[in-house]
Amino acid sequence: MTPHAYLCLVLHNHQPIGNFDGVFEQAYQDSYLPFMEVFEPFEKLQISLHTSGPLMMWLADRHPEYIDRLRMLVESGRVEIVGGPQYEPIMTMLPRRDRIGQIQAYSNWLQRTLGVRPRGMWMPERVWESSLTSDVVDAGIEYTVLDDFHFRAAGLRDHELTGYFLTEDDGRLLKVFPGSERLRYTIPFQPASETVAHCRQFAEQSPGAVLTFGDDGEKFGTWPDTKVHVYDKGWLRSFFTALSENTDWLKTVSLADAVAQTPSAGKVYLPDCSYREMTEWALPVESQKSFDDVTHSMEDHPQWADLKPFIRGGYWRNFKSKYDETNEMYARMMSVSSRLAKAETTATDQGVIAQIRDDLYRGQCNCPYWHGAFGGIYLPHLRNAIYQHLIAADNRLSELEGQNDQTVAATADDYNFDGLQEVQLSNNQLCAWIAPGHGGRMYELDVREIQHNLLATLQRRPENYHRKVLAGPNTGGDEVASIHDRVVFKQADLDQRLQYDRYARKSLMDHFYDNDAGLQAVSRGEAEERGDFVDLPYETKLRRGADRVQVQMRRDGNAWGIPITLTKAVTLQAGSDRLLVTYLLENLPQDNPLHFAIEMNFAGMPSGADDRYFSDVDGNHLGQLGEELDLQDVQGLNLSDRWLGIDVSLQIDRPSGVWAFPISTVSQSESGFELVHQSVCVQPHWIVTGDAEGRWVVQIEMAATCEQKTETIHQEQVIRL
Repeated sequence: MTPHAYLCLVLHNHQPIGNFDGVFEQAYQDSYLPFMEVFEPFEKLQISLHTSGPLMMWLADRHPEYIDRLRMLVESGRVEIVGGPQYEPIMTMLPRRDRIGQIQAYSNWLQRTLGVRPRGMWMPERVWESSLTSDVVDAGIEYTVLDDFHFRAAGLRDHELTGYFLTEDDGRLLKVFPGSERLRYTIPFQPASETVAHCRQFAEQSPGAVLTFGDDGEKFGTWPDTKVHVYDKGWLRSFFTALSENTDWLKTVSLADAVAQTPSAGKVYLPDCSYREMTEWALPVESQKSFDDVTHSMEDHPQWADLKPFIRGGYWRNFKSKYDETNEMYARMMSVSSRLAKAETTATDQGVIAQIRDDLYRGQCNCPYWHGAFGGIYLPHLRNAIYQHLIAADNRLSELEGQNDQTVAATADDYNFDGLQEVQLSNNQLCAWIAPGHGGRMYELDVREIQHNLLATLQRRPENYHRKVLAGPNTGGDEVASIHDRVVFKQADLDQRLQYDRYARKSLMDHFYDNDAGLQAVSRGEAEERGDFVDLPYETKLRRGADRVQVQMRRDGNAWGIPITLTKAVTLQAGSDRLLVTYLLENLPQDNPLHFAIEMNFAGMPSGADDRYFSDVDGNHLGQLGEELDLQDVQGLNLSDRWLGIDVSLQIDRPSGVWAFPISTVSQSESGFELVHQSVCVQPHWIVTGDAEGRWVVQIEMAATCEQKTETIHQEQVIRL
């Protein structure tokens, strides 16, 4: 048989919910538009193209001319449109109803917009579990692309990884293509001849072989240094030219044509997996370090090539245990999804249900739920966007349930799936989640009017790549490099900014410090914790009145070995935009003053801008939110964010010292290592001495006051099934 082969080029273009408009536009100018312009003249070539819902809807709104050109390529048979879940969620973290709903929603949108209903789908981040098979098929999908890494983990060998395979769950069959990791690293980083030679090898060994490349379209112009390499230096044009010159034996085909023209390679059941790098990122940091060290030390071992296919890291779901903040978003999302499922059975206004569903689906976008080579969970604007849509959905669900400005509620349940009871206090202005089992801390505070979670914070923790930060920059030489190989610092002296938190950065966290502890020691994490109140359990009572609710938490603990009882109560009144927090310390010694502090954190209020600032109780500006404050004998502090339209005020009923300082992380993104502002920490503190009965009391009123805004719902953006 004459040597010949097929090549499926599958591109995945994506921008997440919440990314800046300028980032969308830059990616369009650097990647999506020039790729189309280079591709159009090569009439012999075909590709399969997946564009995620957030990006496709942005393109339809901002660049309809791109959609028109894409439609022409689709009609000519040169581009196959690949579908998927509407807002690019990790499918395994969704309940079945949302998996199917997201896929069908996007298929419907694509059919309305481009006139085609996709038969194939892109699996977000190629995160796979076998139970997805039946859900994907039930959503109307026939085939998808995973990595050859999945297939190697199932025991298949390299020469078998061509074509597509059948997999099955609950009697449903799905066709699965193994995307080549080798091609992911040669395209576009090696000369076009490397890819052609690789394909020729398969054509000669297995005539009729189908090879699949599936990867991010952003590597063609948006990834660092690739625009010059791919377009200015002509890599993409030379690649398409090489493919066109070899069409006598190498033909590019769509996934649909590959299915139509070739039989399946057999049946396979794939393990829970993702692409190789993702399995490594999902590991706990110490295990990740060991994994890296061991695998690198084995690379020169004579049997490494035989052993490597069976080596993989962790499991995507463990991002929910690696990062508590991921689990908090996930649990919040699951709560909204469950409430929506109940509302759908009784609601009569299907327009409102469609709006809620759309916000829920947007709040499932995967990017801030994990972290690897991309910023992910470390990017505050992406976390804020998730909460914005989940809170918007929650607000509408509350209205459907009959809640109004007279409604106030206190409930207890295991809201974050940790096996413990959490408390929710809510009215029409605020919604607070408190974890008595973890120091009685408040871990979420939603301001309903602006759909903002003031506690979408992030704890500073060690990351495996911090070893690279300490070692210094390395761009990978003069050649263009994969984002996995670059070590670039976006700011100087990042190694000196590495700092780790012993506890989550939340609010109502109770500290006892040495009496001489100051701002610098506390902000650097050097102040010793002398009490046992920060993260240990509190006994809890809920109190419900006609117009207010309260959670009261009590702990018999100690500081410096001195038995102390700490009671704190959080009260919320119907229609109020403020929480009243009362602290009572008992059994305090009269002859031994103790240093007590209450930690609060506020997220989504960036530093470095004049319209985000501190002020005192008289309204005098005290500097931008990124500055450090060491105030004495004050009775309050205000934090203002004019862009968000919110003023957060703390009013304290006794003179206090107040520390305030920024929380910033050193994290990795595709463009390099960077310092990212996460939140502002505010700690009122006192040297406390018991009265005649050994008691000390303070009351803090925390208010979140919003500017009046008019909400506009863009009906054309609501996804209707």
